[in-house]
Amino acid sequence: MPNDIYILSLIAFSPMLGVLVLMFIPQHWGKWIRTIAIVTTLIPLTLSAWLYAAFNPELVGMQFKEEAAWIHVPLNHEVGGLNQLTSFFFEFQYNMAVDGLSLPLVFLTALVSTMAAVASVYIKKRWKTYYILFLLLETGMFGVFMAQDLFLFFVFFEVTLIPMFFLIGIWGYIDREKAANKFLIYNGLGSAIMLVAFLILVSTAGFKDSAETGTLFYTGDLSVITHNLFGEAASYVNQPDLGGTPNPFYLSDAMKWSLFIMLLVAFGIKLPIFPFHTWMLKVHTEAPPPIVMIHSGVLLKMGAYGMIRFGVLLFPEQAAQWATVLGVLGVINILYGAVLALVQKDFKLVLAYSSISHMGIVLLGIAAFNSIGLQGAIFQLVSHGLISALMFLLVGAIYERTQTSMLDEMGGLAKSVPFISGILLLAGMASLGLPGLSGFVSEFLAFVGLFQTAKVITIIGTLGVILTAVYVLRGVLSITYGPLKQQQDSMRDARLVEAIPMVTLAAFILVLGIYPAVLNDPLQQTVSSVDQFIQSIAKIGG
Repeated sequence: MPNDIYILSLIAFSPMLGVLVLMFIPQHWGKWIRTIAIVTTLIPLTLSAWLYAAFNPELVGMQFKEEAAWIHVPLNHEVGGLNQLTSFFFEFQYNMAVDGLSLPLVFLTALVSTMAAVASVYIKKRWKTYYILFLLLETGMFGVFMAQDLFLFFVFFEVTLIPMFFLIGIWGYIDREKAANKFLIYNGLGSAIMLVAFLILVSTAGFKDSAETGTLFYTGDLSVITHNLFGEAASYVNQPDLGGTPNPFYLSDAMKWSLFIMLLVAFGIKLPIFPFHTWMLKVHTEAPPPIVMIHSGVLLKMGAYGMIRFGVLLFPEQAAQWATVLGVLGVINILYGAVLALVQKDFKLVLAYSSISHMGIVLLGIAAFNSIGLQGAIFQLVSHGLISALMFLLVGAIYERTQTSMLDEMGGLAKSVPFISGILLLAGMASLGLPGLSGFVSEFLAFVGLFQTAKVITIIGTLGVILTAVYVLRGVLSITYGPLKQQQDSMRDARLVEAIPMVTLAAFILVLGIYPAVLNDPLQQTVSSVDQFIQSIAKIGG
């Protein structure tokens, strides 16, 4: 059984095996370097598929838990009202687990990473350094979706920033350094805000004491923090004083609101929510296609995941009161992204604004505050991850042949590269939500869920679906139909190394569209329990 072999740690750290091997491979052995990197990504992909199959959708809560003592820091005795305690510690755990929310994102990470590693055939220089950073990035992404300790989550979150900065800045296009710097500034700011929020949470709701030993632990364990916020200790956290002595763990309503807004901003930058989106446009246009596949397909989803895991689940009362605000932000994302995608001449910018628009659907699903909407939000994360990864894979293949991504410089590719053009049409249809493809299911669930609670916002948001059809068809038809321009009739269609990831991603898009239960079954119990939890807390708060 996966529990017996610490499968989560194997998935998260198996890419580091590839890093160790690559460190001893000469730089000029390009073929061996690429082969080792691709084979390494197949290990977590195989393990995550096994994990997905072994996951029990009938169980509520975390599964495949792995815990170990990690950081234990003694503190001074500075609180006068806790004389019954004699020792104080910061205690951070190596705590990993998955549930129906994180499991699909773990598999998505493994799948997109493997496809991006195969697509990295376009990389022309410094292969060894590139793949080492690539595999380090993969480890960070896995850790983000598995970590159940705030400090561990933060460490993995930061691990993703370092390799991304270099992958953009070294292997990107003309303005790659500006894009890398903008990426680091925005995401670094978001990380700083998140760290402050986490430290406040640890020092208030993160307490765990032992009467027998007279010891108090400040921990980042999510289960402990959740218990202290909503379990038997909730009245203790909400009590401003203890027998006339100020309560050092008191978390006032004003502070809860501050923490919720800080987390919303921190993860909103990553999502991104308008107006924190400008850095993402630079990354999508300047980073190399395999890295954009990962960025659009996985890294943006870390923002939505953090918003749900830490924002909504730790502060459901505040999130419920801001449901309308979240819905409005979602509509702004949808319409703003769709309208600007309509007027772009660079197909990479069309896809970048499309990502902003589609992330707005995630916000609508969260704002619905019911199981259907939340299910739609999570489904949209997976669906858009597959579609956007496929789109940027195709952009890379087309750019490799035409040396351009400008719509007015391309045309007639359906005649010269029919396979690539056919996959592009399929990806475009999935993006605009054609029934039978994954995009339709996610959008349908999100809008249906929100319609139950905010009809006007839902109706306005559906306008984005119409605009999506317009800009997607405009882009796809401009590339595939019309007269040949710079392209030649002898242009080579997809090679095997390109066709494999294209077909694989397209197959998953079709499977999720035709048989959505593949994803819905693991989600069902988690989403239902989360819905019941946030509804009960929101009602108590109301």
